[in-house]
Amino acid sequence: MASAAEPASRLVLGSAPDSWGVWFPDDEHQTPWYRFLDELAEAGYSWLEIGPYGYLPTDPDRLADEVGRRGLRVSGGTVFGALHRADAWDGMLSTVRKVAELTRAVGAHHLVFIPPMYRDEKTGEYSESPTLGEDAWQTVHRGANELGRILRNDYDVRLCLHSHADSHIQSQSEIERFLDGTDPDYVSLCLDTGHVAYGGGDAVDLIRRYSERVDYVHIKQMDPDVLAQVAEENLSFGEAVKRGVCVEPPAGVPAPASVIDALSEVDAQVFVIVEQDLYPCDFDVPKPIAVRTRKYLNSCGLGARYQKA
Repeated sequence: MASAAEPASRLVLGSAPDSWGVWFPDDEHQTPWYRFLDELAEAGYSWLEIGPYGYLPTDPDRLADEVGRRGLRVSGGTVFGALHRADAWDGMLSTVRKVAELTRAVGAHHLVFIPPMYRDEKTGEYSESPTLGEDAWQTVHRGANELGRILRNDYDVRLCLHSHADSHIQSQSEIERFLDGTDPDYVSLCLDTGHVAYGGGDAVDLIRRYSERVDYVHIKQMDPDVLAQVAEENLSFGEAVKRGVCVEPPAGVPAPASVIDALSEVDAQVFVIVEQDLYPCDFDVPKPIAVRTRKYLNSCGLGARYQKA
């Protein structure tokens, strides 16, 4: 394991609005965007992910000013979209282009693409089947390859598919099927360690076997006791979050140190973005957690107050 005095130089530490309880562009239960940016800088982070489009200012000049005057830089953008629905392509692409344009305008080159959940975030009701058929998988692969080409050629932005709880790309076998069916030149993985664990997968194994597809990571831990409740009670992800499934390190799975060790072997620069799902939470909760998390990850050799990228 890298020591605090010798951080893994290719690993760049940041955080995201999610760690401040932000899931939606606008919600009265969420930390105001300006407070998030202030507290992110005060907590010792230099990099941030944009989060849900519309939460932070969408005017590129204003966003650049708000981020820059706090000594922050942007690692990537975030967008939601359905690759398995061919009839939704045009609307999805229009949204992705807006987010990609903003991402590029503020100097970032990664776009985290999150597939839709098949259960409602707030009610837990199922909106569609939890499994995809063969035709739908082929649609996913074709769509991801085409979207990746558009993003690379038009925006110099890398498509990073984010596997997610209660989505069709959740388990290790689903993640592998997605990666094996897409073009590595255009499509990579936003490896979320917590969501991989939620789906019963092994983040370290994925990093080592698909290292060329991993250059953007969300690092988080899940409480094994709550994961057991998810399996026993068929809980939705939203309910699991309310029960505290996401925990700060070093608690939970997977062990952050083992993830950092595996990432240090990747022959590329990797953004490692802290995400601890806290929605909803009191506004005073996130910052102390963010400080403790940064200090712990620093002790594992990840991150410094300023890192070039």
